[in-house]
Amino acid sequence: MKNALTMVQEQLQQACTVMNLCEDVYEVLKLPQRCLQVSIPVKMDDGRTKTFVGYRSQHTDALGPCKGGIRFHPDVTQEEVMALSMWMTFKCGVVGLPYGGGKGGVVCDPRKLSQGELERLSRGYIRILARNLGADQDIPAPDVYTDSQIMAWMMDEYSKSRAGINQFGVITGKPIILGGSEGRDSATAQGCAFAIRDAARKLDIRLSQSTAVIQGFGNAGAHAARLLADWDVDILAASDSSGAVYSANGLNVEELIQHKDSTGSVKGFGGSEEISSDELLTLDCTILVPAALENQITEQNAADIKAAIIAEAANGPTTPEADSILYARDIVVIPDILANAGGVIVSYYEWVQNQMGYYWSAEEVHKKLRTAMHEAFNATWEMRELKGVPLRTAAYMVSLDRLHEALQLRSWI
Repeated sequence: MKNALTMVQEQLQQACTVMNLCEDVYEVLKLPQRCLQVSIPVKMDDGRTKTFVGYRSQHTDALGPCKGGIRFHPDVTQEEVMALSMWMTFKCGVVGLPYGGGKGGVVCDPRKLSQGELERLSRGYIRILARNLGADQDIPAPDVYTDSQIMAWMMDEYSKSRAGINQFGVITGKPIILGGSEGRDSATAQGCAFAIRDAARKLDIRLSQSTAVIQGFGNAGAHAARLLADWDVDILAASDSSGAVYSANGLNVEELIQHKDSTGSVKGFGGSEEISSDELLTLDCTILVPAALENQITEQNAADIKAAIIAEAANGPTTPEADSILYARDIVVIPDILANAGGVIVSYYEWVQNQMGYYWSAEEVHKKLRTAMHEAFNATWEMRELKGVPLRTAAYMVSLDRLHEALQLRSWI
């Protein structure tokens, strides 16, 4: 399996080479400025103390404070967090946000923790890292297996470290009552859907006559399925960590969401048949949305992909070797740093609203997000056409244009 850090470094190097940038640019950006490892002692419900390992990577603050999620997952590693912080930098760059990339994680299985244990872990993580975070320094957000409640605990704990003064701007993805933004929960999927619609227009594909497959029926995947279904796209299959379901006639997305909410899995959904996760990726469809984890589309299965558009709602689902195969087959891959940028865009809106103390309606947020994604997609598509490169390389080039200018003006290169 391709190492995530190696993947993002290869993608960066390829874009730097195509742009003929000096080697210094790659040298400055190939690793995070800092990556912290912390030990978090947590009092468990049975009275014993258990120590969890956590990380926070801050890639670069050349364009502004670092920004990025915190994931709670048993497979979190330091290299993964470093890679994800780098992807966040390029994601912020391609959509023109005044941020650098950050990412955090704790090695744990939150599904095996009680609510009290989860709260104590969340507060402990932020308490240890508080001196390295701040609205003008590094701004975390939700990620895999973290949510608005966890962000509320973290914001509250950070505020305690600042003499009890509310610090809403240090965390995004918070509950609306605590300074959260309308539209944040569905923002990643909404941005992905906007990118799919723009790509379909470029390729003369009618969404009302299209089909889609969703790999990873979590927050982003389920919302993406709902949005595509609203545009009359037939959702043929969906999967989660427990399995995959398929229906040639299309799945009822609302009923599937209710089924997963009640059972915890897509498995056993009425009117569907179970298929393997490997089969799901190679189904005949118009749109494939990988919304799970890294390294899902590889050189082993890329030749069997039948979708016309792949929209990466997850980070790093496609390896560089698979990218080459897909590009040779004229399959358009909307890269993660563009396709799933809706989440960080609306996180930026939340941060701006926190700084102003003035909050926007859901309609305002939706309109701003649509405009931001449309402009970023068009800039990336134009770069693709101008340079004759894959959409992923084009997205890095748009981002690197901005980063390169900032690095030069600050005399960092």
